[in-house]
Amino acid sequence: MSDINWRLAARSLKRDLRASDVRALFVALMLAVAASTMIAFFLDRLERGLERQASQILGGDLVLEQREPFDERLRAELEAAGFTLSDQVDLVSMISRGERFQPASLKAVDDIYPHYGVNLVDLGNGVERLASGPGVGEAWADPRLAELIEIQIGDQVQVGQTELTITGIIEREADQSAGFGNFNPRLMLNTADLDATGLVQPGSRVEFELLAAGPPAALEQVQGLLAELRREGVDVRDVRVDRPQLGNALQRAESYLGLAGLAAVLLAGVAVAMSTRRYVERHLDTAALLRCFGASQQQLVVLFSLQLVGLALIASLLGAILGLLGQALLLWLLSSFLPMTLPAPGIMPLWLGIFTALAVLVGFAGPTLLRIKQVSALKVLRRELDPLPPAAWLVVGVASLVFGGLLWLYSGSFSLALALLLGGSLLLALLWGVSALLLNGLLKAVQRLSGASEWGQALRLGGRQLARRKQAGLGQLLAFSVTFFAMAMIVLVRGDLLTTWQDQLPDNTPNYFAINIQPSEREAFEQAVAPRVETQSTLYPMVRGRISAINGQAPRDAVPPDARGDNSLRRELNLTWQATLPEGNRVVAGQWFRTSSEPQGWMSEVEATASAVASTVPISVEEGLAARLGLGVGDEMTFTVGGDTITTRIDSLRSLNWDSFNPNFFVIFPPGVLESFGHSFITAFHLPDAEQSLVRQLVSDFPGVSLLNVDAILGQVRDVLTQVTRAVELVLALVLLAGVSVLYAALTASRPVRAHESGLLRVFGAGNRMISRVQGAEYALLGFASGLLGAVLAELVTAALYLYWLDLTPRLHWGLWLVLPLGGALLIGIIGHLLSYQLRRQAPAASLGLLGEA
Repeated sequence: MSDINWRLAARSLKRDLRASDVRALFVALMLAVAASTMIAFFLDRLERGLERQASQILGGDLVLEQREPFDERLRAELEAAGFTLSDQVDLVSMISRGERFQPASLKAVDDIYPHYGVNLVDLGNGVERLASGPGVGEAWADPRLAELIEIQIGDQVQVGQTELTITGIIEREADQSAGFGNFNPRLMLNTADLDATGLVQPGSRVEFELLAAGPPAALEQVQGLLAELRREGVDVRDVRVDRPQLGNALQRAESYLGLAGLAAVLLAGVAVAMSTRRYVERHLDTAALLRCFGASQQQLVVLFSLQLVGLALIASLLGAILGLLGQALLLWLLSSFLPMTLPAPGIMPLWLGIFTALAVLVGFAGPTLLRIKQVSALKVLRRELDPLPPAAWLVVGVASLVFGGLLWLYSGSFSLALALLLGGSLLLALLWGVSALLLNGLLKAVQRLSGASEWGQALRLGGRQLARRKQAGLGQLLAFSVTFFAMAMIVLVRGDLLTTWQDQLPDNTPNYFAINIQPSEREAFEQAVAPRVETQSTLYPMVRGRISAINGQAPRDAVPPDARGDNSLRRELNLTWQATLPEGNRVVAGQWFRTSSEPQGWMSEVEATASAVASTVPISVEEGLAARLGLGVGDEMTFTVGGDTITTRIDSLRSLNWDSFNPNFFVIFPPGVLESFGHSFITAFHLPDAEQSLVRQLVSDFPGVSLLNVDAILGQVRDVLTQVTRAVELVLALVLLAGVSVLYAALTASRPVRAHESGLLRVFGAGNRMISRVQGAEYALLGFASGLLGAVLAELVTAALYLYWLDLTPRLHWGLWLVLPLGGALLIGIIGHLLSYQLRRQAPAASLGLLGEA
C-alpha cells in the first residue's frame, strides 16, 4: 500500500469531517463503541469482582465438606497444587452459663482462618476488623446468643466438658453468606479447644470443612481430583461454580444492560448504513475524476476504505473514553449496593469496542462502499452515469450476518443468536411489506383531504413528495420504525422492570422470621403476634426428612454425576404439608393435589388396615431442585423421617417467588401424612418500628423460638433496586442518543433531494412559510407512520422478551399506541425542520445545483 493512498485518505478525511453525513457517521460509530464498551467494562469488572467476593463468602477458592476428618494424602495433593489449607469444624451443642442453657452452632477455626476478608468483632472497645479467629481458650458469641443466655465480654461459658472465656461479640463473620440455613445462634472457638470439649465422638453430627486458597491454575490442576471426591460423596464447592448469584433484580438488570447495548449497536448500524449511502453518493464525482487520472478500481476501494477505517478508529478511541467514563458512573451509581471493591478495568472490553466499530462499519457500510468500485471515468462528462446501488438483499444480508455475529459474541449463545437473527430477518421481510401498505394507505388518505387551508395544501404536497420517491421514503420509514421500536422497547422494558421491582418489595414485606414454634406454643404465639404486626404469613408446619431413595435406587446413583454432591442428598430437608398451593408458588408441570373426600388423609388410611401395603404419597417439588437432580413428574422419591420411610411420587413441579421474604419449601406433602411426626412451625411477619418491644417479649415468653431480623437484608435489597434503576436510566439515555443519531443520519442523507424540491417550489412562487409547512407535513407523515409501525414491533418483541428472557408477565401498553405515532411525528418534524433551515434560506439556483446529487 503506497504512501500516496495514506496521504490522500488523510487529506480527504480531514476535509470530509466538515460534512454532515461524515459527522453523522462519526457520531453513530462513537455511540456504538461507547455503549458496548461501557456495558462490557462494567460487566467484566462485576464478573471478576463476584469471583473475588465468592472466595470470601465461601471461605476459600475451594471448600470441601464431609462427616469425617480429611486424610493427609488429600492435604498433600492440594498443597502440592499450590493451595494454602485451613481447617474448620461445624457442630451443634448446648451452651450454658449458670442456670441458662441454649443450643448453639459451634464453629471451630484454626490459626490460618480466614483466607479472605476480616471478622467484625466487638472486643469491648467498639467493633474492630480482625483477620483472625479467637485464640486458644477463648470464644466469640453472636449478639443473639449473648442476649439469650445473658453473657458479656469476660464471662465464662460451658461448652461440653470445658469452659471458654467470651472475649468478643461477632458483628459479622468473614465467610458468612446471607441465608437462613443455620437457625441457631453462633459461637466461634479455636480448633485447639475442640478435643477438650469432648463433643467430637464417633457418630456425632459433625461437619469437617477443608478451606483451600490458591490461584486459578491450582484450581484447574485439581479438577480430576475434585470429580473423584464428588463421586465419593464429598461436598465440593468451587469458586467458579458456586459463586454468589446476582439475584433476580440484578440478573434482570444485567440482561437489560446487554439488551440496551445491542439496541444501541443496532441503531448505530442503521445510522452508519444511511450515512454511508450519502457519503458514497457525494464522492462519486471524486472517484470518477480519480479514474481519469489512472486510479484503478482496487485503488479507489482502498482509498475510501482507509478514510472510513481512520474515521472508525478515531470514533472508537473517543467512544472507548466515553465508555470508560460511563462505566465509572455506573459503578458509582451502584457502589452503595455492591458489597465488594471491584478490580480495575481490563483491556478486553476496549478491544471489544474497537472490534464492534469495525464490524458495524464493514457490515452496514461495506456493500454500499463497493459502489465506488463501479464508477466510470465517463461520469465526469455525463452525470447520469451513476453506478447502480447495491441490491437490497446484499445490504440487508451482510448487515444481518454481522449483527448476528455480534449477538453471538455478546450473548455467548449461538442458538440464541441464530434464533434472533432468523426471527429478525423474517420480521424485517414482513416489516417491509407492512411498511409499503401503511405508507400507501397513509398517502391515499392524505390526498383525499379537502379544503383550501394552508395546512391542508401542505399535507397534500408533502404526501405527493413522499409518493414521488416512494422507495426512498419506504427506506426511511423502515429505518425510523426500527429506531422507534428499539427506543420504545428499551423504555417499556425499563418501566416494567421498575414496576416489577417496586411490587416485589412493598412496605409491609415481612422483616422477621419466627422459627421452631412448637405445636403447644402455636396458639399462644399467634395471639401474641397478631395484634401488633402489619402482615403475617401462614404458619407452616415443618418436618425434617432425608432423601433415602430415588426411583428405587440410592440417591447418588439415581441423579446426574454433577448432582451427586448436592446438599439436598446429604442433609435433611425441611418438609411441610399444605392442602392449597401456597402464595407465591406456581405449578409449572403436573397438577396440584386433588382434595381427598376422607378427612383423615393418607396416613390414617394406611394405619386403618394392618394388612394394607403403604400407599405412594403424591408430593410437589420445587422446579430448581428437580432440575438439579434430574427429576420430573411421575418420578418416585423415598424420604426417611425419624425411623420411618415414606415413598412418594412427584405429582407437580412448582416455581417459587424467592424474593417475597416469605417461607418457601422445596418439597410439599398433602395433609394427613406428616402430622404424626415431630414438627415445629415457621412464619414471617412485618413488625413496625413502633412495636419493636414485642421482640424482647417474644424472646422472654418463647425462649425456644428463634427470631431472625431481616430488616438489614430488606434495606440492602431496596438499595439494590434504587441504584440499579439509576443505572438502567443511564443506559436508556445512551440508547435514546443512538436513536436520535439514526434520525439525523437519515434526514442528512435525503438533504440534496429536499434541497432540490425546495428550489423548485421557490421557482413556482412558494415562500419560506409554505416550504416550511410542506417539509414539516412530509416529516410529520413519515414520523407518524414510523411511530405506528414501531409501536406494533415494540409490543410483539417485548412480549417475546418477557416470556423467554426476562421472566416478566407480558402486557399491552395502551399509551404506546398514542405516544409513539404522535411523538414520532413531532420528533422527526422538529429534527427535519431544524436540518432544513439552511436549505430554505439558500437561493433557488444553489438548491437546483444539487440536482446531480439528488
